[in-house]
Amino acid sequence: MKNTIKTRIQVVLMAFLLVIGVGCSDFLDETDPSNITADSYFKTAEHAETSVYSIYSSLRSVRGGAYGGSPWLMMEFATGIAESDLGQADNSNIIRNLTNTSDNAYGKSYWDSSYKGIANANLAIANIPDIIMDETEKNKLLGEAHFLRAYYYFNLVRIFGSVPLIIDPIDLGSENLYSSQETVENIYAQIVVDLTKAESSGLPFNDDTGKVTLGAVKSLLSGVFLTMAGYPLQKGSEYYQKAADKAKEVIDSAEYSLFPSYSDLHDPAKNNMGENIFMVQYEAFVDPSDWQPLVIPYNMNISAYSEQTGAIYANQEFINSYDEGDKRVAEKEFYYTTYTSKFDRNDTIVLGGHFLYKHFDITANLDTASSDLNWDLIRYAEVLLIYAEAANEVSGPTADTYQAINSIRIRAELPELSGLSKDQFREAVWKEKWHELSYENVTWFDMVRLRKAFNVTTGSFDDYVGHQFVYGPTVTERELLFPIPTDELRNNENLVQNPGY
Repeated sequence: MKNTIKTRIQVVLMAFLLVIGVGCSDFLDETDPSNITADSYFKTAEHAETSVYSIYSSLRSVRGGAYGGSPWLMMEFATGIAESDLGQADNSNIIRNLTNTSDNAYGKSYWDSSYKGIANANLAIANIPDIIMDETEKNKLLGEAHFLRAYYYFNLVRIFGSVPLIIDPIDLGSENLYSSQETVENIYAQIVVDLTKAESSGLPFNDDTGKVTLGAVKSLLSGVFLTMAGYPLQKGSEYYQKAADKAKEVIDSAEYSLFPSYSDLHDPAKNNMGENIFMVQYEAFVDPSDWQPLVIPYNMNISAYSEQTGAIYANQEFINSYDEGDKRVAEKEFYYTTYTSKFDRNDTIVLGGHFLYKHFDITANLDTASSDLNWDLIRYAEVLLIYAEAANEVSGPTADTYQAINSIRIRAELPELSGLSKDQFREAVWKEKWHELSYENVTWFDMVRLRKAFNVTTGSFDDYVGHQFVYGPTVTERELLFPIPTDELRNNENLVQNPGY
């Protein structure tokens, strides 16, 4: 593993890089002790590199947590297929029960971290072109910055809908310090512009550094086009074709492949390779991931971590919805129901639920309590399923779409699909996505894009609005978006809250 991102991502420009007109209330009153300004900083190739590394740092902000829960759980409890034993995590519980409010700290974390990343990207994109340095390396750095800005906006527009669109650096004297919201369509248009620039910036198709690659750019573009084809824009067939084309470019590159074993998905030695197209980077004992305690059962004493929170595990009805014989629900494949006691590794403890083994760092839990397991933001299995879904919408099932979905089913030791109608194939792909990408912050985005929810009892798909979670609550139209954080509404009178909050 190269150390390019894991070590240098920690070098973040000081407060001037983090100030932005929306989401800036925590920073406006602070004095910058470094006295660094954009004008004085962007002088050398090293400055250009460091400024881009700072953009990556915001990817980590929503991943950590302990007894208070963690922002990434927001996307899982909104699906209705996640359980928790962490009673004090109110931010999780009100989402799970569909009683969420704009005071939820999880939403605030997504908002703030995304706009910090965008602020850093804006400064890099504005200033790197004037630096005298190797043009090839300059273009690659700009490509990374455009990709990351697009990624942050893709999250913001799907989570909150209409948000401020800021693509230039701003300071306290800027006219757009407190920006109004931009239309969803214009935000997506900017996302596509950024990704198109990244696509032509000369990035390598694949490498193991953890930096943005051309494969990551094309993969994200395929997901963006798929979303634009569905709700809320409903651009339809043209964009399904665009999504299929970009996904097929990734597939045809032969740069990525499914891991032969599910254990590879949570093996730190496999970070940034094989199936892992783009990941959040960590390094044990230096900047370790801090989400391991969330996927460990509550105080069952199985781990070297002192915090064992039981913050999330799989809903039993969802586990039951997998087909008989599906390897993914076999013990210690995607989930685990038993583990050894930290006091005696010959003693097996029954955990009372299906916990998330796909996120479980074995070495960290057995011994070190410090994890360098990366978090997958884009993996190859998702690209295969994007292709299968998008191409089917254009022309129905083909040999290529069957190959895409069946490669995933073969690994799960399930029968290959064949002879399906377009409608049957569509739902087969949806179901495969629910089961393959479970608890990876993908499912809720699909629910909103499709306006569909998987009924774990019947095995069919309900309309999203009106869908009832197995434990009681019923989804309403307001759950198509999360609320804009209260602090942002208070500090920026130009913002309008989403309906129902």
